[in-house]
Amino acid sequence: MSLEEIWFLVIAFLFVGYFVLEGFDFGVGMLMPILGSSHTGGDDKVAADDPEADPDKRRRALLNTIGPVWDGNEVWLITAGAALFAAFGGWYATMFSAFYLPLFLILIGLIVRVCAIEWRGKINNPRWRVWCDVGIGLGSWIPAILWGVAFANIVRGLPIDADAQYTGGFFNLLSPYALLGGATTLLAFLTHGAVFISLKTSGVLQEDSARYAARLAWPTLIVAAVFLLWTQFAYGSSWTWIPVLIAAVAAVGMVAATQIRREGYAFMFTCIAIAGTVATLFAVLFPNTIPSTLNPQWNLTIENTSSSDYTLTIMTWAAVLITPVVMGYQAWTYWVFRKRLSVAHIPDPAGLPSLRIPSK
Repeated sequence: MSLEEIWFLVIAFLFVGYFVLEGFDFGVGMLMPILGSSHTGGDDKVAADDPEADPDKRRRALLNTIGPVWDGNEVWLITAGAALFAAFGGWYATMFSAFYLPLFLILIGLIVRVCAIEWRGKINNPRWRVWCDVGIGLGSWIPAILWGVAFANIVRGLPIDADAQYTGGFFNLLSPYALLGGATTLLAFLTHGAVFISLKTSGVLQEDSARYAARLAWPTLIVAAVFLLWTQFAYGSSWTWIPVLIAAVAAVGMVAATQIRREGYAFMFTCIAIAGTVATLFAVLFPNTIPSTLNPQWNLTIENTSSSDYTLTIMTWAAVLITPVVMGYQAWTYWVFRKRLSVAHIPDPAGLPSLRIPSK
């Protein structure tokens, strides 16, 4: 196996890890306005003044499920971007040129989301928290959709000329296949997030999230199945049926597990389904990095976009030494914060009363 092939696999692995881990972060952010508004299960045993029905405490409990891990999950994207830049500079340059606006919107969404999560509890003001919740929601919905649109376009191919320059416009990126890819990642992350919440919470919040996971599972299965079959029949080969079938079986298992309220199995199946879907996209893409829809001879491949062997060799040794440490630390973080949360665990707000400095 060549160094180019190794680093293509490494980048695929990093994006798989990013979508699996950050996927439920996006899902939690998107579900905050729904699960955090009030008790949605219709359980008569929960009174209106019960802490379990307090919207602010419900939202804070939702955020606390991802609080210890969300920033670590974003490291996978940073690492994937850095590896892409260093190992396949031509791929990186053309992709960021073609997807300038979508990637810019993703970046803005991620920045707004980070600021909203970090600053939400700093000011004890309902209006402040509402605006932070809006930022968390937008910073979750926008990347959840646009990542699917971007990767579907990479698989489908772009109008690239002989100089590896993108010659299309913004609306070239909005084909039916690309929009279906966006719908797939959106629904997958929503379901993944609902399952994660049901796994990490207890009490009424767990009941509500499990109910939403069961409702979301069916449309997610249908949309993802259409997207995977379209990908396979249009761009795949005989051996790429392997990740397709893995994702399909896991998606069916996810539906079954959500219906019988087995959160652990449901989360395992959503992780496998998302990983299988992303693996399918990279499998049908290989050995190309971005196919050209103008002329197959202008395709960007791992051969004509890669860095030198010397650069890839240094990167390989660095990855061998550093990656186990980083992954071990992140696994330890998940283990430490493995217990369930409930709304009853959330204390009263303790932020500053206002942003304004009182005059003397």
